[in-house]
Order: sequence, then C-alpha cells, then structure tokens
Amino acid sequence: MTAPVLGMETFEGTYGKSLARGARAAVDEVLGVKKDERVLIIANPSRDSREISMAVYDAALRAKAAPTLAFQREKGQFDYAEEEIIKAMASNPQVVISISKDRMGKDIWGMRNGYRGKRRYDHIFDLLYEEKRIRAFWSPGATIDMFSRTVPIDYSQLRADCARVGRMLSKAVSVRVTAPGGTNAILGVKGRRPRLDDGNFRKMGAAGNLPSGEVYVSPALGTMNGTVVFDGSIVLNSGEIVIKKPIVTSVEDGFVTKIDGGSDAWLLEQSVRTGERKAHEGGRKGEIKPALVEKYAKNAWSIGELGIGLNRKARIVANMLEDEKVYGTCHFAIGTNYDGDADALIHLDGLVKKPTIVAIGKDGRDAEVMVDGRLAWEST
Repeated sequence: MTAPVLGMETFEGTYGKSLARGARAAVDEVLGVKKDERVLIIANPSRDSREISMAVYDAALRAKAAPTLAFQREKGQFDYAEEEIIKAMASNPQVVISISKDRMGKDIWGMRNGYRGKRRYDHIFDLLYEEKRIRAFWSPGATIDMFSRTVPIDYSQLRADCARVGRMLSKAVSVRVTAPGGTNAILGVKGRRPRLDDGNFRKMGAAGNLPSGEVYVSPALGTMNGTVVFDGSIVLNSGEIVIKKPIVTSVEDGFVTKIDGGSDAWLLEQSVRTGERKAHEGGRKGEIKPALVEKYAKNAWSIGELGIGLNRKARIVANMLEDEKVYGTCHFAIGTNYDGDADALIHLDGLVKKPTIVAIGKDGRDAEVMVDGRLAWEST
C-alpha cells in the first residue's frame, strides 16, 4: 500500500460533481487563485457549510494554492467571531473566504477599539478588504443546491450587465424606484460609489458575495424619501422569510418612520427595534464606545442600501444570499450602510419585485436602468 503524502489530502468524493464545478468556478473564475497563495476558508460544521467549504478547499488545492480551513461555532446577527478566527485573518492571507451558515461574527476588539486606516473600521475583515490587502468572497447561508446552481454561470454576461448598471448609477445624482406593488421612492446617490458584485474578485481589494449578481449603492445620508413596499422576501433577526402580505414602509430623510402590513410587518418592526435595543445594550456592556451608541441605535432605522439583482440563475428561496441576486428584483436594506458613515448592528434586506429604476443625472435627465423587472436595453 502506498503511504499517503502529508499535506496533500483532499475531500474529493464527499460531494457531487455539480458542487465541484461551483467550487472550481469560485476558485478559478471568480478569485483567480494562484500557486502558493495563502487561502483562509472560514466555515461552520453544519452540513452545507462544511461540504461547500471542503469543495472549495479541494479546488484551492487543485490550483496549487496553500489553503487553510477553519471551523467555528455558528454565529448569528449579534454574535462575535472566535478570537482565533480574527487572529487568522490578521495573519494577512492573500484570500479570505467565509462560508458560514449565518454570519462570520462581529469583531469584539474592533467594536471596542476600532482599526485605523483610511477610516475607522470595526472589523478586521473590513480593514483588510477596504484597504485592498486581500481579495475575498462570503457566502452566508449558502446551500449546496444554491452554490451548485448559481455559482457556475456565464460571468461574461454578468460582468457586462453589472458594468453598465454601475456606470449609469455613477453618473446619477439620484435614483427613482417604482414598482407594481406600490413602491415609489427617490434617493440621492451623489458622491456614492456603486459597487459591482460581478464575480470578478481577482484583484486585491475586490470582494463580494457568491453567488454574485448585483450592483448596490448606499444612499447619500438623509436623501431618501417615499414608500418602499417589500413583496418578495426579507431578512428578520430570526431568519429570512417569503413575505405573505406586502410590508409597507414609509421613509423620510433616509429613515424608516412607519411599517405597516400583516404579521410579517410586525416581525420586521420587532427586528429593527431589537437592533436599536442591542446598540444600547452594547454600550452598557462596553462593546460599543459610548459616543457611538446613539448613532448605532438611530441607524437601525436607516436605509443603508439599494441593490439591483442580476443573476439569471437565482430564484426567490427565502435565503437572501440568493434572493437579492434574482434578476428582475431590487432590494433595500434597513440598517448599516456600506460607506461607513451610518453604522448599525443590523442589515435587513428586503425584496421589491418587478421594479422600474431610473437614474437621474445632474442635468435632470432620466436614464432607465430597469423597466418592470427587465434591464432597459433588453426590454425594447
């Protein structure tokens, strides 16, 4: 019998060919992992997280990289990552991959003390990502089916769509969103950089979700007004749900002022109030600097994101990692934004189906991005 070669064991055979294809697409097409690169994979022992992470580990080995796979206990919206995970990220791998059942976990040291760079960061991952010291992807809540179906896709088309939508938003000063369900809102985007989750994370500082497939932007502070009617799915503190009765939210000067609807609306309001309460609790426990507590609490009610779904293999499955990428939808998030000037402890995405999205330029002219759930250049 031939002795095993230490350091070259793989998990091949424990997962199907479709998942293997997804893992290879993630490593080769999305990240472009190179020989000898240090790849840190953070996961949980739950079945989907474990098998996806093992498939990605194996794909990294095939690329002749140097992967490390680290399991930690499952983390929720308000939980902290294990200290060993934070230290592993601080060791400066070239690639960081998070395949968690729910969340990677907050950084307790960062929340208490912060990391200094171009701005203050409350998580080591954000520092490494924003300062272009790693490239990465994160797949919170990914299932084996989702990863197998929505990751090995036509990235040339996705990247072309994302680039075009991104250019349109970057030229806009505001965006108007309407939809058959009743959404009618306008938000400012002047000075905001649209981010492309296009599955091209091959340069340092490039990162995003897998599955990929959206362009998203943080509204300029205090600029969003109108009504958002969530009628697809939504994130709650207890998990994601497909919405039974539309949730009607009123937005004034960038903050949600009223939430109406049925039982789902009540659950959303309780989730937001929990985010507000947890900020005060974090201050009392010394987990959040006293000077920041009121900001964190207030921003639990802010609109932190507009995202436009562009993945043609995605479908609404009550898992926001996939749902927010569904072609023909957009989503708004209540809570923290992506520009670091409206931090909160929550980020609750909710879908709007078949939106019409119009980018308004500084000259006042309209440019249609999406019409009734189809990209404008495809609807003609």
